[in-house]
Amino acid sequence: MSFELFFSLRYLKAKRRQGFISIITGISILGIMIGVMALIVVLAVMNGYREDLLKKILGVNSHIFILSYEGGIRDTEEVMSSATAVEGVISATPFIYSQVMVKKDENISGAILRGVDPDTGGKVINIDSMIRGGSLSVLENYETGLKGVIIGVELSKQIGALPGDAITLVSPVGKLTPLGRLANEDQFIVKGLFESGMYEYDNSLLYVSLNDAKDFLSLGDDVTGIELRIKDIQESDEISRAVQEKLGYPYWTKDWKMMNRSLFSAIKLEKVTMFIILTMIILVGALNIISSLVMLVMEKHRDISILRTMGASSKSIMYIFLFQGLFVGFAGTFLGLISGTFLCQILEKYKFIKLPADVYYITTLPVQMEWMDTLLISLAAIFISFIATIFPSRQAATVNPVESLRYE
Repeated sequence: MSFELFFSLRYLKAKRRQGFISIITGISILGIMIGVMALIVVLAVMNGYREDLLKKILGVNSHIFILSYEGGIRDTEEVMSSATAVEGVISATPFIYSQVMVKKDENISGAILRGVDPDTGGKVINIDSMIRGGSLSVLENYETGLKGVIIGVELSKQIGALPGDAITLVSPVGKLTPLGRLANEDQFIVKGLFESGMYEYDNSLLYVSLNDAKDFLSLGDDVTGIELRIKDIQESDEISRAVQEKLGYPYWTKDWKMMNRSLFSAIKLEKVTMFIILTMIILVGALNIISSLVMLVMEKHRDISILRTMGASSKSIMYIFLFQGLFVGFAGTFLGLISGTFLCQILEKYKFIKLPADVYYITTLPVQMEWMDTLLISLAAIFISFIATIFPSRQAATVNPVESLRYE
């Protein structure tokens, strides 16, 4: 152990003649600890929110959509075959999308009708895991003589429909008759409820089989588009371009990043902003490091002078106080990491903070720690602590031993 490190530890553990210095040192450690802990918890919550939101969005929507400038897509099998031949694409399924009105007794609400293929739909979107006690296969069961529909739990509450109840769907597109185009309506029986965890989806979506949707909307063999599932969702933009280039006109594609760009950009910006704001807490602790070291240098003037007369260089004196400030930074950072990680685990395990789903899209506070964030926070805290020690350490190095010992 070098003598600089030895004296740093001695000064750190020694009893002060001025106890106020020890109090400020403790406050410095506490300030850095609270700053690191707050950063870890806040960034973990924001990461968890992003991942939870992404999981819900991609549970209802696919990774990539194929649409046509001409409206519907007729040659479905050919387009699906070409799309799945692109590297990175796992599976494909056709879908139908339309706005409808849903009625039960006197209750009426607007809704989004999604026609899905019960055989291939579950391979592209994760809707099966959201359906309470069932899967998309219930849409093919016609025992009651009525077509089946799966509706969101919030929509179910809004119109008062439960599994087994009959509801009426009204399409504004309607059918072309000798009297003109009339609104089309048909009865469906609720075969199940789904809960995505996102109020926006649970309050507006309903699913029917692809064939029932074609028949209800009078689309013939056309579908609205084709959904694709890919291996790596982070490469969705590149794969989307590759699919569009392969299919050519009149087809065009859009991926989940494009559809949710503003939302996830806002979350990313908020994460950076919170990191900058909460770093100010660490700066408060760093200012306390400066205060405690300056007063320590004043208290140890005689010791510094003796060390200088014994041959210690000014650089060695600077290192003594530099190490001491870094010890405070390391201690605060370590305690902050421990307390922050512990608090994140408590939040993740017990989920005692509840949130209104119609405001935040989620019902509980999600937590997901990322090692890169933890590393960045630790480095930032230690770097700020290091910067804070430079001024008092340089002041200690410039102490004149002759002036200090003249009046001793």
